[in-house]
Amino acid sequence: MTLAMTMMVRDEADIVEAMLEFHLAQGVDVVIVTDNGSLDGTAEILERYAADGRIVLHHDPVQKKQQGDVVTKMAREAHTEHGADWVINADADEFIRPVDPELTLGEVFARMPVELQSFPVPVTNMVGRPARSGAGLDRLVWRDHRSEAALRAVGVHAQPTPNAVHVGSPDVVVRQGNHYVSITSKGRPPAGLELEVLHLPWRSWAQFEHKVEIAGRSYRNNPDLKPSPNHHGMRDFARLEQDRLLPAYLIRQPDPRLLDADSAEFVRDDSLARALAQLPRPTSPAATADDDVIPDDEVAAQRAIGLHNLMIELDGQAILEASRVRWDEERRRLLGAIATKDAELASFRRRRIVRIADRLGSTLRRG
Repeated sequence: MTLAMTMMVRDEADIVEAMLEFHLAQGVDVVIVTDNGSLDGTAEILERYAADGRIVLHHDPVQKKQQGDVVTKMAREAHTEHGADWVINADADEFIRPVDPELTLGEVFARMPVELQSFPVPVTNMVGRPARSGAGLDRLVWRDHRSEAALRAVGVHAQPTPNAVHVGSPDVVVRQGNHYVSITSKGRPPAGLELEVLHLPWRSWAQFEHKVEIAGRSYRNNPDLKPSPNHHGMRDFARLEQDRLLPAYLIRQPDPRLLDADSAEFVRDDSLARALAQLPRPTSPAATADDDVIPDDEVAAQRAIGLHNLMIELDGQAILEASRVRWDEERRRLLGAIATKDAELASFRRRRIVRIADRLGSTLRRG
């Protein structure tokens, strides 16, 4: 059994070493990485892993949010060139692991029925005290179990969509975001072989701000991609351009003053941090820098601004939605009136044609 992983990355120097070491230790046989024009040291880290024969590295400097095409190419390569039986398509901030801590990924997939073809793997965000900089691997140790209503109240659309794992195939298509593939799922992993993804999307303010900027500009560079109105990245990009992103970043984080209290929304789990501590430590400056945690009083002040801004946004959206409803109603009324007039005109034309035909018939008979 050969287990492959693909990954498209851009400016992930703070976390990419830990991510690679974790999955290689978990028994991933082949890691195929495409660097998307990184400028923060990520490319140099990947070159080192490639030189040691630990990953297969490609470079694609075009930045037009073409993730679906790039990952599809890597997923097919995993099967056609490396004989992958199973393929995991991951991001640099995702750690996929067995739910059973006694098993490794290699052991799970050696027993995974290929008849499943593909299956979703649930994704859980890991959060913690917000910081200006730092990878957060020892800091983001709370599982985010907030309801969708609670998330929407702080400007987040929903919890993450599950990722799709699939069998090796020369024809697979991976959709943008790695959440869906063209191979139809035939079921779920049997008991004992369940998997989960721990996701670290908001590691620091510096990382988050940069991620929002490059994602927004990439979408602008590719007019063929049409993100939905609810696309969180484009909403954040608008906030960045309006200098309102920092408060928005902080309100989506848990209130640090409440983290140590018992809560159903944030459940402490440092198992990933402990697992990473057993692996070779990252060496890049971005990965080894101390986390610059934002003081609680500053967080509280910015959160108040963020909640105020969000109320204004929601009020504006409500006004726009009401205007849209009124416009739709007016449009339907006008279309109905036009349809009525068209029917009246058609009826008039039919009657006129009949009268002309009658007069013509009378003329002919007299002649």
